[in-house]
Amino acid sequence: MSDKHKPQPMVDEISDFEVLETAVRELAIEKGLFSAEDHRRWTEYVHTLGPVPAARLVAKAWLDPEYKKLAVKDGVKASLAVGVDWINSPPTGFGTPSDYCNLRVLEDTPKLKHVVVCTLCSCYPRPILGQSPEWYRTPNYRRRLVRWPRQVLAEFGLQLPPDVEIRVADSNQKTRYIVLPVRPAGTEGWTEDQLAEIVTRDCLIGVAVPKPGVTTNEKRPVRPAVHPVHHDH
Repeated sequence: MSDKHKPQPMVDEISDFEVLETAVRELAIEKGLFSAEDHRRWTEYVHTLGPVPAARLVAKAWLDPEYKKLAVKDGVKASLAVGVDWINSPPTGFGTPSDYCNLRVLEDTPKLKHVVVCTLCSCYPRPILGQSPEWYRTPNYRRRLVRWPRQVLAEFGLQLPPDVEIRVADSNQKTRYIVLPVRPAGTEGWTEDQLAEIVTRDCLIGVAVPKPGVTTNEKRPVRPAVHPVHHDH
C-alpha cells in the first residue's frame, strides 16, 4: 500500500479518560482479574441495554402504590418486575450486591427534585438505564451540578420555582440512582405502556420532567456556561 493511500484512523483523538480506561483494562487483564473474552462479552452486553426498563419501573410505580413503596425501599428487587436482574443478568457474573448493585430510586415530590451525577467519573445504572449520555460524563456537568444545581438544570431547560428543593445524588462504585419523577397532570387513565413512553432517559437522570406528548429526550440549544470549569482548573 502506498503512502498516498494509507488507511485513516477510526478515531482522530481520544480523551484522557479513554486512555486511562485502556491502561487499567490492559493491566487488569494482565493481572488475571478478568480476561479479554470477559471484556468482549461485557461490552456486547452493555450495548444491548437501554432506558426502557427504568421507564417501565417508573410507570408501574405511578400506577401501583405498593410497587412504588418497593421501588423506593429496594430498587434491586423492584427491578426484577421489569426484567432486570442486577445480580445474574450480566454475562460475566461480575456484579455482586456489594459492588455496583445498590440501585436507589429517588422519589420526587412537588416540592423536591432529585438529579443524579457522578462527580468522580461516570458511574451510571447501566443495567436498567443503558449507556450514559456524553454530557453526563463531561467535567462541566459533573463539577458544576453540585455547585449550582438550579442554574445547571435551567441550562437543560428545566426551570424550577424557588420553593422547590433540589437534591443532587452523587453516584459511586456501590450505589447508582434513578429518579422517580412526579406523574404529570393530564395522564389520568393512561396505561402502563402510555406512561412509560413519556419517561425519557433525561427524566430518569433528573434533568427533565415527563410531559404528555414528549417521548424523546428534547434537543436543547447549546448555551455557553455561566460558570464554566475547564480541564486546567
